[in-house]
Formats: sequence, structure tokens, C-alpha cells
Amino acid sequence: MNPIRYLIAEDEPLLARVLATHLAEFWPEAECAGIAANGDEALALVEHVAPDVIFLDVRMPMRDGLQTAQALCERASPPLIVFATAYDEYALAAFDAAAVDYLLKPIDTERLARCIERLRERLAEPDAPLALDQLALRLQGLLGQPTQQERLRVIRAGVGNTVKMIPIDEVLYFDASDKYVSVVTAQGESLIRTPLRELLASLDATQFWQIHRGSIVNVSAIACAERDDAGRIRLSLHGSSKKLAVSRQFAHLFKQM
Repeated sequence: MNPIRYLIAEDEPLLARVLATHLAEFWPEAECAGIAANGDEALALVEHVAPDVIFLDVRMPMRDGLQTAQALCERASPPLIVFATAYDEYALAAFDAAAVDYLLKPIDTERLARCIERLRERLAEPDAPLALDQLALRLQGLLGQPTQQERLRVIRAGVGNTVKMIPIDEVLYFDASDKYVSVVTAQGESLIRTPLRELLASLDATQFWQIHRGSIVNVSAIACAERDDAGRIRLSLHGSSKKLAVSRQFAHLFKQM
């Protein structure tokens, strides 16, 4: 069995060595396949060694960590991504780049040990990617941000000279298009300007699931999920004739099918 391999992308050599030392201590079954000083070097190393995991600093010269993560996520089989940085303001951007975890410097060894356990679990089930709503909750917990008290209860949508108040429980799904997001209920459709990413962070993750890059569905509105011969999944909803496509990234939400 091939050992787990990881890369470290860190522009401070001393910090890179410290992280490598801690990883060698807490993750002895894994091996360091290389250390990169910036995002461009990291991407070149990924092409060469195909690591299972990459630890990315955010602020690096040339291509930064977030840009590197975005490039990695465009690959057919990207490595698991963990950000390690001193700047907690990048947490939501890291979540948007599909990071598995976000470590704040100086890295606490107990926190690193929990991260490694999380990576072991993910690597043991490679076909079960972490849902973005779960990532949001994880990062909020990591940074000490509130999760429930700021959840949306009502959507305010402008209709002409009036503001329509839509109870969140009545929403069947949200659908992003250009500069607007459609708020669809059994009674009709309204438009809002709130970006889908921002909207997702303010929704109850147990009630609303992202099922596509541009779609969020109310779980209680799902009547059934159908998989065709090509493996594509579409959802039928109570109160709507439209069927929603589920992208491959979120198909694991219906893995019991």
C-alpha cells in the first residue's frame, strides 16, 4: 500500500520546517513529498508527485494560497486542501475554495492532531467529499463565530416599490443567475441581489443543502431524487414542476440511492 503523501506550500522556510516536524511527529504513516515557497511551485510539485494532501499558506508571493486552491479544485482529482495561515479573515474564502480545514498560526499541536484525524477519515472514504454547508459550520466553529442566532428567518425581496417578506420555510429553492438569485416558493418567484455564497452562510445547514454551484434546495421540499442511466441525479419538489439537477460534487448527499 502506497504511503499518504503531502505537500507544504509556505514562503517562510522556518515555518515550513516547523510544520513538517509536527506532521512527522503526529502523522508518521504519511510522508512529506516536497515544500514549495509559493503557489506556482506548489502547482508544479502537485503535477510531479500527485500528493493526497496539501497544506497551503494564504499569503505567498506570486500565486497566493487561495488562487492555488482554486487552480487545484479545477483538477479532476485534486488533493485535500488544508490552509495554515496567521490571517483568520481568509476563513470564508478558504471555505469557498473547498478547504478541508483551516489552521491558524502559530499552529496548536492539539488542533493539528484533530486536523490529521479529519484527514485520515477523509482519505479512508475518498468518494465522500465534505459538503460545503458542513465546511461552513466547521469554519465558523473554528473561528468562534455564531452559527444559529444569525440564521435567516425571512427573505426580503424587492418587487417594484414594495418589499416582499418571504418566510424562509416557504422557500423551495434558490437559483443563481447572473447578478441575481431567484427565490422560488410554491406561490412564485422573486429576485434578490444577495450572492449565493453569502446566502448559504446565513442559512440553516440542516434545512438547506447546496446541490449545484448555482442552486440551494430546501430539504423538506424534496419529494424524491431520481438517478438516470448516466448516473445524473434530479430532484422533484413539492410545490414545483421544475426538476433540479444535482452536480457530481454534491451527489454524495444522495449516496443511499
